Amino acid sequence: MEEKKKTAKEIIESYDGPKLRIMEVCGTHTHEIFRLGIRKILPENIELISGPGCPVCVTPVSFIDEAVMLALEKQAAVCTFGDLIRVPGTKMSLGGARAEGGQVKIVYTPLDAVDYAAAHPEEQVVFLAVGFETTTPGACLAVKKAKEQGLANFSILTANKTMPNAYHALKGSADAFLYPGHVNAITGEEECRRLALEEGISGVIAGFTAKEILTALAVIIEKSRTGKSFFVNCYPRVVRPEGNPAGRELMKEVMEECDTEWRGLGVIPMSGMRLKAAYRDYDARIKFALPKIEGRANPACRCGEVLQGKCLPSDCKVFGKGCTPQHPVGACMVSNEGTCSAYYQYQL
Repeated sequence: MEEKKKTAKEIIESYDGPKLRIMEVCGTHTHEIFRLGIRKILPENIELISGPGCPVCVTPVSFIDEAVMLALEKQAAVCTFGDLIRVPGTKMSLGGARAEGGQVKIVYTPLDAVDYAAAHPEEQVVFLAVGFETTTPGACLAVKKAKEQGLANFSILTANKTMPNAYHALKGSADAFLYPGHVNAITGEEECRRLALEEGISGVIAGFTAKEILTALAVIIEKSRTGKSFFVNCYPRVVRPEGNPAGRELMKEVMEECDTEWRGLGVIPMSGMRLKAAYRDYDARIKFALPKIEGRANPACRCGEVLQGKCLPSDCKVFGKGCTPQHPVGACMVSNEGTCSAYYQYQL
């Protein structure tokens, strides 16, 4: 009689091999894994650790300080997504800057900021461009639109990041990565495949439903038994091998790679994006001659270590006490994708 194939859940629950550390890079994966109760079915020899896949969380304190300076000292109208409002800077958050009279406006897309600039030519408007490959094309599109319209009162403050070199920085932190499906929907398979073939970094692209996450974890377990590095696209309904060529071409046209700071990881070479020379008129740092700022995070916060998988949020002395979603000490408690936020919501 033919042996019945195991389900993904059965493969996970029956794993009896050596210790296996899997890093879910994406903050949405972290929250979904908690919400779906997936951690409860993991055997003791499988450890899920959370990585730096929340763009708000890895944005350094100095960026918030720059944005606050733009709002208060440069009198710019700062446009941002809502999850940045409460992230603490060295002295205050953007919410604090707004309370002191600064113009800080929540927008839903970068193009909303361009439209605001067009409607208010007497104001200097700055959009805070934070995110990975998923949201960077939108910022590029906004800059192109502003240039086409000849808007002299629009610029962006960039904190855009790319994921591949972060995987290099985290090599050795986990046995395999659970790659973020929405990022790979833009970038495709090529870089993840190269990481496995040339650099021994294993991982699978995962979707966000219970079935997709369980399948991805089961594939990691089965592939890890071979002792060889591997890559599998477990999200083919969304992630095509070539990704989104139009989105990548837009980023290539408007931006270029640069070194950039990641909260907790330090400066990672060529992991950031900045505007190319043809679009430098829309670079807020240049337009407003912003000085170099060395931001200082609250010393009680261990967000940087959490982002590297070196400790759990519950290991932080202020977690759930001085640091809560209502009164966050660090970025990981602010964002809806933050690891500390997930632990507080589902485990505290």
